[in-house]
Amino acid sequence: MTLQADQTPQTEAPNVDWAVSDGFVPYPEAVAFMEARAARIADGTANELVWLLEHAPLYTAGTSAKPDDLLMPDRFPVYETGRGGEYTYHGPGQRVAYVMLDLTRRGRDVRAFIQSLEKWLIGTAAQFDVVAGPREGRVGVWVDRGQEREDKIAAIGVRLRRWVSFHGIAFNVAPDLSHFGGITPCGISDPRYGVTSLQDLGLDVSMADFDTALHLAFTEIFGEARRVEAPSLDSAA
Repeated sequence: MTLQADQTPQTEAPNVDWAVSDGFVPYPEAVAFMEARAARIADGTANELVWLLEHAPLYTAGTSAKPDDLLMPDRFPVYETGRGGEYTYHGPGQRVAYVMLDLTRRGRDVRAFIQSLEKWLIGTAAQFDVVAGPREGRVGVWVDRGQEREDKIAAIGVRLRRWVSFHGIAFNVAPDLSHFGGITPCGISDPRYGVTSLQDLGLDVSMADFDTALHLAFTEIFGEARRVEAPSLDSAA
C-alpha cells in the first residue's frame, strides 16, 4: 500500500498490553469495548491491546456472509459484525484473541499484517508439534489430515479503523466441533475441507498452557507484550 508524504510510519517500539478475561464475555459488550479502545489507540491515549477471552456459543456474520450459509439460524445467537469474512463460530474451548494494534506504527501494510497474524498462529501450533499453514484462496490456518483432506484450526477476521485493527483471531483448542455444523464455516462447503482442534488432533492442552504458547509466539512476531488486568466492561476502554 502506498503512503503519502505525511503518512510516514512511526518506528518506535509499540507498547502492547496483553490481557486475559475469565469466564464468557458477552459478544456485544466485547465489540463495544474494542471499538472504544481502537479509537483511543488511534488518538494516542491508550496502549495497543491483545485481549484473550471466550464467548458462549454464537455465530458471527462478516461483511461477506451469505444468508444461505447460516444453516441453523435458531441454534445459537447470530451477530452481524463489521469484520471481514463470512460466518464463523465462537464458543467454549476456543481461544479468541481480539487484536487492537496500530498499523501506522507497523508500516500500514495490510497484507503484511495478515501474514504476521498467520505466522503467529503457525508458531503457536508448532509449539504443540502441529504443522499448520495458510492456503491459497482460503483464509485462516489449516492442517493437512491426509487423503486430500484439510481442516481449519484457526480463523482470522479483522477490521481496520483509522489504521487500528480490531476483531482478530480464533484458535480451536477444545471446542465442540459439532457446533460448526450450524453454518458453512467461512463459506467453504467443499467436503474435503473441515474444522479441527488441538483436542481433535489428540492433544490435551489446557487453556492456560495454550495462552503461554500464544504469548510466546506473539512476541516472536510482533514484539514484547506486557501482561495487564483484564478489561472491565463497566468502565472506559
